[in-house]
Amino acid sequence: MKKRYLLLAGFVLVKFFLQYFLISPEYDLHRDEFLHLDQAHHLAWGYLSVPPVTSWISFLIYLLGNSAFWVKFFPALFGALTIIVVWKATEELKGNVYALAVSATCILFSALLATNTLYQPNSLDVLSWTAFYYFVIRYLKTENPKWLYWAAVVFAAGFLNKYNIVFSVIGFLPAILLTSHRKVFVKRDIYIAIGIVLALIFPNLLWQYKHNFPVFHHLNELADTQLAHVNRLDFLKSQVLYFFGSLPVIISAIFALLYYKPFEKYKPFFWSFILTLTVFLLFRAKGYYAMGLYPVYISYGAVFLEDILKNGWKRYVRPVLFILPVLFFMMMYSFTFPNKSPEHIVNHPEKYSKFGMLRWEDGTDHALPQDFADMLGWKELASKVDSIYAELPRPDNTLILCDNYGQAGAINYYTKNKKLTACSFHADYADWLPSDKKITDVVLIKQSAFDDDRDRKSEIPLFDDVYLADRRINRYAREDTISIYVLRGAKVDVTQLMHVLQGETEFMFDIQR
Repeated sequence: MKKRYLLLAGFVLVKFFLQYFLISPEYDLHRDEFLHLDQAHHLAWGYLSVPPVTSWISFLIYLLGNSAFWVKFFPALFGALTIIVVWKATEELKGNVYALAVSATCILFSALLATNTLYQPNSLDVLSWTAFYYFVIRYLKTENPKWLYWAAVVFAAGFLNKYNIVFSVIGFLPAILLTSHRKVFVKRDIYIAIGIVLALIFPNLLWQYKHNFPVFHHLNELADTQLAHVNRLDFLKSQVLYFFGSLPVIISAIFALLYYKPFEKYKPFFWSFILTLTVFLLFRAKGYYAMGLYPVYISYGAVFLEDILKNGWKRYVRPVLFILPVLFFMMMYSFTFPNKSPEHIVNHPEKYSKFGMLRWEDGTDHALPQDFADMLGWKELASKVDSIYAELPRPDNTLILCDNYGQAGAINYYTKNKKLTACSFHADYADWLPSDKKITDVVLIKQSAFDDDRDRKSEIPLFDDVYLADRRINRYAREDTISIYVLRGAKVDVTQLMHVLQGETEFMFDIQR
């Protein structure tokens, strides 16, 4: 038993090493990471962008020093915990060392390595799906209601992290109805579990109600601006690529759940797989929304293949299940991770283009993958704003106003002046504006490509002096040119000033939801 857990510890250590090794230091943090980190200073039961769990983790990161090491630690931790939960699921399905090692290898050398490089809700989302399915396995095996209650707790935690986990239940509940396990709906246990979920998520639901359910507004906006560009065939292609090295294991799992007698009691997982993917296809979901579906099926496949490959010539096939994920990682290494310079990617775009990585959420191809372009130019922007801010005579009465949450979050994270706080009318920052601050000067951050008033004609009548102080130019960044204006000596009160400036800051970037 001890040898098993030494092996598991080895997988976990390799996981942490790879997550730090796969990011080149020439990249900054990602624009979404800045917003999540700023939520630590505005704790609430909900946000326009995400549910509250991310802000709690961000607060812990802040207490630990707010360094990039800790920012990257938590997605790596959630990836490592996903390996551990899959390991436990494999044990629960009676898998031995071979099945355990196969399942851990398949999770380790998968697209989760890319997901776990970014501090976004996605890493915890995958872990939540996996843990939810694990407790469902334990309930189907024993019918002990405590596992149903644990599944409810995990689902609630996942919901408070990212609403995407709702799709796991949308797929699983009808799957239960298609099997003999439908009897659970006449037991009180399921309704106690539902009560646990509602009790745990109630504060967030109340927050949504008090704010007129912004989640529905964002879903509509997402459907209009991003999901409309999602091709259903591309969605299916992405599902193949995420766990490409594990395809034999996953396909074997689907077969085993239908025909393998030891898995008879787990048949809801077969129907859940089909139904969940179907729902995602109907909603034109982004490919990564479904990533949490697969890890537990790797456990099923590993246990099944361990059994059927244990005798005769089939034993010689067993190493293949380790080799394929490693080969997949070696193939991914050269283009999936931010470990190559922007110049290298621009000069060698073939692989990136072939696998659709240059396609942004606007439906068109660009020079760099979108996530990579979102990790460039932020430190330089903060440095320039610091220099300009330091030269102003009344910094306490100066507003740093940005086009979007990426600019505001990056300035707040990288600034050397802890008195400086950047704001925006965009995303969650709209709720964090300094309403009681006396404003005499404004540092206005504008992305040039979306700035239709570069002469600042709308602001000139409101200030004694208006001028372009500097520009941050990085041709590889998603915002390649950012202009920094200084507006000195406001002639109107804060309310009038905010009204005018709000009309000038309509540039939008949507974070991944």
